[in-house]
Amino acid sequence: MHQFTPRGVYELDKRTGERASHAIGHVFMMTGASPNTELLERCVALDARGFIKTGADLTAEELAAARWPLSRPPHLYETSLPGVFAAGDVRANSVKRVASAVGEGSICIQLVHKVLAE
Repeated sequence: MHQFTPRGVYELDKRTGERASHAIGHVFMMTGASPNTELLERCVALDARGFIKTGADLTAEELAAARWPLSRPPHLYETSLPGVFAAGDVRANSVKRVASAVGEGSICIQLVHKVLAE
């Protein structure tokens, strides 16, 4: 457990009760590192941690279980549900950075146009 104060970070080891103090200048916080995808469990393939699997990360078994109906494999950010794409932190194996999520979203738009033209 960590407690942030203006002078640093106090760390508590829950197993031993030992406390440590660390002087720091900057903190990088990761909020939302756990996906909130329970609603999608029966819609698209998720990894063991609940992140949405897309493109080449989808196995043949997962596509068969999802009854993938197309002769082509899923596009780069396409889920196990044809025409449905995932981008950003919720996607399995993503970089988990805002700039990457924006880029992935831009690519998804191009892929949606490609799917619509099929």
